[in-house]
Amino acid sequence: MKIPGTRKLRQVLKGVRNQLVPGGVILLYHRVAEIGSDPWSLCVTPTHFAEHLEVLQKLGYAVQLQQLNQTLQNGKRPARQVVITFDDGYADNLHNAKPLLEHYEIPATIFLSTGYMVQQQELWWDELERLLLQPGILPSVLSLNINGNNYHWELGTAEYSEQEYQNNRHLNWLQKDISSIRHSIYYSLYKLLYPLSQEERSHLLDEIRRWAGAELLVRPTHRTLTQAEISELAQGKFIEIGAHTITHPFLTTLPVSAQRQEITSSKAKLEEILGHAVSSFAYPHGNFNAETKKIVQEAGFTCACTTVPNSVRKNSERFALSRVVVEDCNGEEFARRLTEWIPK
Repeated sequence: MKIPGTRKLRQVLKGVRNQLVPGGVILLYHRVAEIGSDPWSLCVTPTHFAEHLEVLQKLGYAVQLQQLNQTLQNGKRPARQVVITFDDGYADNLHNAKPLLEHYEIPATIFLSTGYMVQQQELWWDELERLLLQPGILPSVLSLNINGNNYHWELGTAEYSEQEYQNNRHLNWLQKDISSIRHSIYYSLYKLLYPLSQEERSHLLDEIRRWAGAELLVRPTHRTLTQAEISELAQGKFIEIGAHTITHPFLTTLPVSAQRQEITSSKAKLEEILGHAVSSFAYPHGNFNAETKKIVQEAGFTCACTTVPNSVRKNSERFALSRVVVEDCNGEEFARRLTEWIPK
């Protein structure tokens, strides 16, 4: 797939080349897919991802995460270095992203949450989306007790038609005015569920599933990698596998012992599957504190990524590396955004 060699694009690429000298940038993707509902803007279409890679290939700046990490460890400036990372471990990372990365010969680090792969279930925010944001009929009132507090949500019209779904499926968390009642309830529930332990959250999802009259299932469009697919993903020279905990929690909400379990066990499981050391870590939701960083270092990782949107400079903390989230856009827009993400 080729990007038209327009004068406009060439000018944008020239601007990127001129501005990248002072430092580098780590890009954060989640999915390369086209799905119906994407409330967190996690998906970049395969067509647009190919265009992003074409831009990076033309620039010639894409490097491995560990190469950038080594640059920082040596006390040098990460000049003209762009790194691609993926979080969570969706199956489309293997089936859609990897073939394109190999075609353009661009490396990437993919951070995996091992618990979802072992149990083969949807990530909890995806299950919540399936229960609330898909067309169908639900009871008109949802009542839950969360952490000792009673909550009630009124859905209004119980039926959510296919037409309403199509009208609202492009709504996402970046929009300030959410007109859909179901989306408002979805985001409210997310805020209440994310600080909970995996056990508490799973119990509440069971309760929501019973309320909705739905079964526990894994959609092919939303599944995570299997253990066999992890090995397949790691084959070749372009993909590094990194750890992303077991259950994808907000780590700072957990006791230190639970944080250590999440971090060290995910590393050990991936090393068992891959047969070699796993050196890179990404904090789920970008959530960490000083104690979390210490645990990551003691576990034997050599670097860790956050979701703080910033560039990477000579003095960047190797266990708190900034990343910028990449949303769905064409190659020309992606090239323009690089000039915003890269330090001036």
